[in-house]
Amino acid sequence: MRVIGADGSQIGIIPTHEALRLAEEQGLELVEVNPRAAPPVCKIMDFGKFKYETSKKEKASRRHQSTIVLKEIKLRPKTDDHDLDFKVKHIRSFLAEGNKCKLVIVFRGREIVHPETGQAMLDRVVKTVTDIAMVEQRPMMEGRRMVMIIGPRVGVIRPSPTGGRPPAASGGGGGGGASPPIPAAAKSG
Repeated sequence: MRVIGADGSQIGIIPTHEALRLAEEQGLELVEVNPRAAPPVCKIMDFGKFKYETSKKEKASRRHQSTIVLKEIKLRPKTDDHDLDFKVKHIRSFLAEGNKCKLVIVFRGREIVHPETGQAMLDRVVKTVTDIAMVEQRPMMEGRRMVMIIGPRVGVIRPSPTGGRPPAASGGGGGGGASPPIPAAAKSG
C-alpha cells in the first residue's frame, strides 16, 4: 500500500504491517484514504483530531447555508378582491424572506368546468408580484387543483441567514410584556 506520512510527505509503497508499525511508533493511526486506488492509499494521522476538524468544517458550511421553504397559498376561483390583496401581501412577505410560494386554486363542484377562471386568478396574482417574483412552474392541473410555483427574482431579494425573521422579543406573550409587580400594600385590601 502507498503510505503518506503525518507531515504530508510520501513514504512510499510498503507492506501493511510495516505501515502499521510506523504509525504505532509515532503514536498515530494508519487511516485508509483511498481504498480504490491501485495500490490503496493510507495516511498516518491522528484520527480523532481529523474527525474533529472535519466536523468543525461541516458545521461552518452548514451555518452559511440558507434553506428555502415552499409556502402554500390556497385560493378559489371566486376569491374576492380584498381577500386576494391580503393573500398577495402574505406572498410578498414569503418572497421577501427568500422562500418559494406554491399557489393552489381549489375548484369545487361545477367550477372545474371553467379552469380559465382559475388561470385568470393566478395571472392576477403573478401580475401583482412580478416585480419581486418569477414563475418557476407554469399552472398545471392536479385533479381538482391548479398548481403554480413562483420564486423570488434573482438579485432582487437576498435571503438572510436567520431566515428573514427578526429575533423574537423576550416575553413571548401577546400582551406586550410582563405586568409590573404589585406593591405589598396594594395587594391587601
